[in-house]
Amino acid sequence: MNWKEKVVLLIGASSGIGEALAIALAKREANLGLLARREAELRDLAGRCEDAGGTARVFACDVTDADAVQGAAGAFRNEFDHIDILIANAGVGGNNAETRAFKPEAVKNVIDINLLGAANSIYAVLPQMIERGSGHLVAISSLAGFRGLPKSAAYSASKAGMTAFFESVRLDVAHKGVNVTIIQPGFIKTPLTSGRGNKMPFLMELEDAIPHFIRAIENKKKFAAFPWQLATIVRVGRIFPAWLYDRIAGRARYRE
Repeated sequence: MNWKEKVVLLIGASSGIGEALAIALAKREANLGLLARREAELRDLAGRCEDAGGTARVFACDVTDADAVQGAAGAFRNEFDHIDILIANAGVGGNNAETRAFKPEAVKNVIDINLLGAANSIYAVLPQMIERGSGHLVAISSLAGFRGLPKSAAYSASKAGMTAFFESVRLDVAHKGVNVTIIQPGFIKTPLTSGRGNKMPFLMELEDAIPHFIRAIENKKKFAAFPWQLATIVRVGRIFPAWLYDRIAGRARYRE
């Protein structure tokens, strides 16, 4: 793929996977729209992207604000004529006492950001992609969306919903020139996974994980799950009967 000709709107760009993806794509000379809430972090990242060889524009807004996301996408599109790729990456883990206690507002916050934020992002770019007959939607979902996990109700629900949402969109746009890629990583060293006392299985370094994201996008894969060891275990777990799954998954402590 010639990234130099690509216009990429990256949602959730200010840290973690989003930040690392931005730098990696900037090194490939992509034209980047960086969207997240924290303007100072975005401006610092934009400077580093420019130094790396890319072009970067900053859009500081909340992904849960549909109008703000729409406005950001419109401004970015007006400057570069179109948007080739949307990467929906904004997400929170919900690994706090309020969310674990199933407090409605805390659960709602996770769903609003992880799932409805992705829906807002799609709505901001998809009509123009369909009109143009070309585009690529990329969802950064998670292996945690395959089945329920301990202390992860809101997060797992949001990622399961995100996967199903993007797959449904793929079926709707399959013959309209728009590709949809759903990426389901396992545990990656980012601020989202920091501070946990227990070992996370097959934990990946961020720099080792980024090439997997890039390849999935370049190859326009429908699904990409990694690392392969954990992805295999999770896939097998989908066919376990409930009693066996509960016995195995119920012992997991990696959210602590």
